[in-house]
Amino acid sequence: MVKQRRGRAHSCCAAVAQLRCRRGPLKTLTKPAIFARETSCDCRAPHEKLSITQARRGTPVDRPVRVYADGIFDLFHSGHARALMQAKNLFPNTYLIVGVCSDELTHKYKGFTVMTEIERYEALRHCRYVDEVLRDAPWTLTPDFLEKHKIDFVAHDDIPYSSAGSEDVYKHIKQAGMFVPTQRTEGISTSELITRIVRDYDVYARRNLQRGYTAKELNVSYINEKKYRLQNQVDRMKEKVRTVEEKSKHFVYRVEEKSHDLIQKWEEKSREFIGNFLELFGPDGTWKQVFQERSGRMLSYAMSPRGSPCNSPPRELSPLRSPSPPSPPARWHNARPSPPTSPKGASASMSSMSEGDEDEK
Repeated sequence: MVKQRRGRAHSCCAAVAQLRCRRGPLKTLTKPAIFARETSCDCRAPHEKLSITQARRGTPVDRPVRVYADGIFDLFHSGHARALMQAKNLFPNTYLIVGVCSDELTHKYKGFTVMTEIERYEALRHCRYVDEVLRDAPWTLTPDFLEKHKIDFVAHDDIPYSSAGSEDVYKHIKQAGMFVPTQRTEGISTSELITRIVRDYDVYARRNLQRGYTAKELNVSYINEKKYRLQNQVDRMKEKVRTVEEKSKHFVYRVEEKSHDLIQKWEEKSREFIGNFLELFGPDGTWKQVFQERSGRMLSYAMSPRGSPCNSPPRELSPLRSPSPPSPPARWHNARPSPPTSPKGASASMSSMSEGDEDEK
């Protein structure tokens, strides 16, 4: 069993490699998809009818499986792209042909489109999953059309599509075993997009007026134009007020944040200052201890003063100086008073000298 599986795997790899060699290099995404010609099938091998089982198994190896998907593709969106991605990945080797209906058929059977047929063709050409675009596709697929373009399978969602007097335009395709269903993407469609625009018409009209479109281009009356422009001015004023409010809120927030930081720092510094003050001047502070030590020293010094030493050595005279002469007797010292500085002083000194002479006599 293991050898058989290995042999099958080897044969599948060889078939894929052979197919790649025949197909040539992979198509790059630098160019858009081609437009279909009168007959768009370039394969020379006989076009045999395939079953879904054969196509999913990767056979035949000499040509790709040709899958056809058609639609209007107005306002090309992600739902369209997802459907084409599913169609492209239905089989290992798929060549996807996308048919786009013209404006004439679409306006006749479905309604007016936003995009023209040329714009819709170009939108499909630039989708990465599309290999070929078929312009002016038929509304109902006939056997002759399928044979002409060598189509193997038709891909579309499985919901019955009633149009052109038929309950389901894909009914005969399903009965022939050529229909492969894809899944719709919920929440997105062309009708949904148009509904959004119609519902918010005033918003989009004001938007385009603000971007430079004229009232005539938008088919807007003179009164509505003035109303929309006034609303645009009011909206701009509201936006300015909102911007100022946001800036003021931001400024107030920054001021509150900085004030909170300053208060916190002030509290920390005040605690530190109070702690240092209590440590220095408190009941058991350093300053009290220093004061007590100094007062104790002063008290002890006052109670027991130190006297001069009794056996201090006598003062020695310098050899260079001569001893000072002996002072004169007090008598002669008193006899020669200093000169008076004023007349009253002179008379007082003379009277004292006369009194001294009388006493000596």
